[in-house]
Amino acid sequence: MTARSLMIAGTTSDAGKSVVTTGLCRLLARRGMKVAPYKAQNMSNNSMVVAGAGAMGGAGADGQGAEIGRAQWIQAVAAGAVPEPAMNPVLLKPGGDRRSHVVVMGHPGGTLDARDFTRGREHLAEAAFAAYDDLAERFDVIVCEGAGSPTEINLRDSDYVNMGLAQHASMPVLVVGDIDRGGVYAALHGTVALLSPQDQALISGFVINKFRGDESLLAPANVAIAGTTGRPVLGVLPWSPHVWLDSEDGMDVASRGAAGASDNPLRVAVVRLPRISNFTDVDALGLEPGVDVTFVSDPRRVAEADLVVVPGTRATLADLAWMRDRGLDVAVAAHARAGRPVLGICGGFQILGRTIADPDGVEGEAGATAEGLGLLDVTTTFGADKVLRLPSGTALGAEAHGYEIHHGRITRGDDEEFLGGARRGVVAGTMWHGSLESDGLRRALLAEVAAAVGRPWTPGDVSFADARSARLDLLADLIEENVDVDAVLSLIEEGAPADLPVVAPGGVG
Repeated sequence: MTARSLMIAGTTSDAGKSVVTTGLCRLLARRGMKVAPYKAQNMSNNSMVVAGAGAMGGAGADGQGAEIGRAQWIQAVAAGAVPEPAMNPVLLKPGGDRRSHVVVMGHPGGTLDARDFTRGREHLAEAAFAAYDDLAERFDVIVCEGAGSPTEINLRDSDYVNMGLAQHASMPVLVVGDIDRGGVYAALHGTVALLSPQDQALISGFVINKFRGDESLLAPANVAIAGTTGRPVLGVLPWSPHVWLDSEDGMDVASRGAAGASDNPLRVAVVRLPRISNFTDVDALGLEPGVDVTFVSDPRRVAEADLVVVPGTRATLADLAWMRDRGLDVAVAAHARAGRPVLGICGGFQILGRTIADPDGVEGEAGATAEGLGLLDVTTTFGADKVLRLPSGTALGAEAHGYEIHHGRITRGDDEEFLGGARRGVVAGTMWHGSLESDGLRRALLAEVAAAVGRPWTPGDVSFADARSARLDLLADLIEENVDVDAVLSLIEEGAPADLPVVAPGGVG
């Protein structure tokens, strides 16, 4: 079997590539195709553990899983496929402004400096292409998501994520533009025009995303862009407040909010750490009726909250220092002393402990240490080996499951155990990402918060898994209703049209 394929590129980051890719995965799967998502290289601190040998053990299991970008995980769920490392063979996890930790086929693969983006990535390209070729032998269709823009011409010579991948598999490319930002038609035209003639030959059409208003108003512009580029606009996706997916980076943090706010909601404040990771951990809270979730960086907002969440971070020591610079450490400690609940997740949990040590420089400087907030009797020491697990267990009288991704090894003192972490009074910390997606645990936690702060709250009956499935179906429905699906299927079956014109200057690369 050799799969047919389609790439979804974008004029910019966050233009809607992930949304369109996810929706297409769902749509094609609903039509009976065996579909795999694929992103050659993802840069994100929002990742997920997928099953590996022994990874399905319980909370104390030693089996290791593998790590991929969260966006590719949800795309696999949309496609009805088992998520696997080949769907995101290279994952870059930023550890600072100029250095990223590299994950290759689900496991740590060293670091990548900013200078390496124009040289020194050959081994990553080989791994990415091998992963694609492997998927192509096992699936009917591969829906590929590009990264950033395909017209990052400074990186073209070493590119294996956008047009380099498209050339590798001779796949047609659809370019998505976000009209909500403005200037979308100029961005679409420029995306094509700056590519070489060889790369332009694969750019087959456009999709406009996040349109608000009467689509007929775009008709003259759609005709014009087709005339100047020779590529049609195959669809205009409307802006929808119900499109809310597991996002791949921090750009979407501001839009995570309450799905069920009321006149007197439980107020959840999530500390917006600069290097926040796996911020989707709190998505499930926002689905509960009568719960208001906001991301905060002001100590005064912490004081106003009923529950404070210190989320995961890819740079625990640096983000702890950031909290201290802003007075957030004092605010969180005062919140706990007042008998108001605090929850830490992974790196956020480690921040709540007594000490954090990085003897081998896993996060940065070797030998770095810091005092934590001292709210839990826990010490953390970073080790070179990464823990990747899919644990399950019980807490607060409810079943729970999650996933672990961390270098930190904790030592718990006298505090009680809580989901791989610790608990003392109103302060709890867990090493399990995703545990709040367990409906019973989430409601039990919120009920305890309501009792602690003396605020009435009635649990809902929302199923997070059902809500996620409904959002995936919504994406597929939006594409069915607003995109020329027959034209998209033709591109998948037949490839890019042979007579696409070259748009001037067309001389780059």
